[in-house]
Amino acid sequence: MAEVKIRALEPKDIDFLFEIENDWDMWHLSHTQQPFSARLLQDYIANADRDIYDAKQFRFGIEIIKNQKLIGFIDLFDFDPKNKRAGVGIVIHQKYRNKSYGTAALQLVIDYAFKILYLHQLYANIADDNLPSIRLFETFGFERTGIKKDWLFDGKNFKDELLYQLINSSNS
Repeated sequence: MAEVKIRALEPKDIDFLFEIENDWDMWHLSHTQQPFSARLLQDYIANADRDIYDAKQFRFGIEIIKNQKLIGFIDLFDFDPKNKRAGVGIVIHQKYRNKSYGTAALQLVIDYAFKILYLHQLYANIADDNLPSIRLFETFGFERTGIKKDWLFDGKNFKDELLYQLINSSNS
């Protein structure tokens, strides 16, 4: 498996964060409809060290260990400590896709969520035409448990959004 680590965001990540967040081709993944300013993203990074129990989310940078290159992000969001669950989302820069980096990063986040946060489940919302994400999450045993019909609009067409869940059977 690819050698990556997940880490907190740092001020040096601003240019990469700016590139990813302002890539129109990826806005449909985060339901973004307008660009982010560098100032707003600097403020985001400055506050990115807030505890997940306070912020209810945490964004990890995905970094190649060998060259310390930041190549993507993996988020825990909608963190619900009472019900012991969180959503997970991942984005890898296009030139680093299909090299097992996403697989390695998702494994690290699953381990963190289940072994450090003691979560009972993780879930992912995936557009029905995002086959690479569907394959990635299914690789780890995420099961399709729901479908939101005509949930996402891409400017021309509606598409379905699939709900995938991974239950932590060792923490029931």
